[in-house]
Amino acid sequence: MHYIAAFVILSLWRYTRLIVNIVAYWTFRPIRPALTPTFTTKDVTVVVATLGTNEDFSRCILSINACSPGAIVVVTPARNVDRIKNTCNDLGLSDVAVLGSNIANKRLQMIQGIKSSTTAITAFADDDVFWRPTFLTYILAAFEDPKVGAAGGFTCPSRPRTPNVWEFLGACYLERWNFEIAATSHMDGGISCLSGRTSVVRTKIVQDARFLDEFANEKFIGLVSLVSADDDNCITRWMVNHGWKIRIQCAKEAELTTALEDDSSFLGQCVRWSRTTWRSNFTSMFLDRTIWRAQPWSSYALHLSSLSPPAVVIDGLLGYLLYRSVKSTPNDALIVTPPTAFLVFFMWLLFTKTVKLLPYFYRYPSDIKFLPVSILFGYLHGFLKVYTLVTVHKTSWNGSHSLIAAATSSISRDSVLRGTGSNVMKHMPSFKRLKSAAGLDNSAMRSVVE
Repeated sequence: MHYIAAFVILSLWRYTRLIVNIVAYWTFRPIRPALTPTFTTKDVTVVVATLGTNEDFSRCILSINACSPGAIVVVTPARNVDRIKNTCNDLGLSDVAVLGSNIANKRLQMIQGIKSSTTAITAFADDDVFWRPTFLTYILAAFEDPKVGAAGGFTCPSRPRTPNVWEFLGACYLERWNFEIAATSHMDGGISCLSGRTSVVRTKIVQDARFLDEFANEKFIGLVSLVSADDDNCITRWMVNHGWKIRIQCAKEAELTTALEDDSSFLGQCVRWSRTTWRSNFTSMFLDRTIWRAQPWSSYALHLSSLSPPAVVIDGLLGYLLYRSVKSTPNDALIVTPPTAFLVFFMWLLFTKTVKLLPYFYRYPSDIKFLPVSILFGYLHGFLKVYTLVTVHKTSWNGSHSLIAAATSSISRDSVLRGTGSNVMKHMPSFKRLKSAAGLDNSAMRSVVE
């Protein structure tokens, strides 16, 4: 009987969160915009940190402009300022403000953009995301609640007509991501983290000197500088630790799309994301500890579950316990025959591996041929998690086409708070207020690296 008890307990631990999250996901509803909204799209400054070399940049900036934000600020390495300006002018977007930075580093470029924002809301966007024209209108609906400090939407793949295996795996990652953030947000407002691809925040929160200092100088367990990574997790934890709500807008009008990796560089992304998860979850659970009372369900379903052994170990153990349970039970006491028991177990495992992908397969039924690859990759990913735990101190951005953060050793608190960095701006009439608000000029400024 102890085998049966062990099987039941392990199954409950592993699958309670899945069953509850399925219900939460399918009952999650969009936030409808108010008839007289508190904020309009003109109350938003969009900050795009870019290296200036992404071929998707033009499409990205056009999609953002179609949302009619109050301002668009692009922050790029100083050497690429003229190129970005020329690109924007060619697109008919001469109002876009372009800031130059001596350091190719996403966090530091974001800080420059934050300091330039004069609107109530600031949105951060990667240079390879594409917004729907209705994105800002619907995402702003979350801020009708004055306790909401940040919001995000679903991310969908910019899927080619005939995706390869790598593009399929990238699309599956996004589908699972949407499932998780919708489910846990519905349960208690918790999410693993705001997407670094696009997030929307109240400007007063990110312009707080304490936030800027933390954002520029964050270290994992006081030792590993995170200035080159984990910017989205830092923002997420700051919101949670300071009592701000985070909302996910699941309306289709607030969806954004992003390009997919089409080769093995996707594995580099997985390594980076996994390391980020280890660092952020450890910090949330054992250093900050706010999540335990603020988000009890997410603490179990997201953070604690991330400590579980690889899926192949858990599934193998469940299979072994089931085998021992059947073997140790007299035949006349069995409810079903042993073959039936293992068939049901196998079908259950198959269901758990595919249920999060059902919306994707509904949209793209031809991709069902890749399902075995998805299941196999899910098992192999468990071993990748072990590798990233051992190498959690590494913060390189392997496999990213957008912004590859440069390694920086330490950052001067004073230089960050003074907004240092090289700035080259082209101020058009609707952006004149940015220059005076940020205290910037057109001369080269000191490096932020000590």
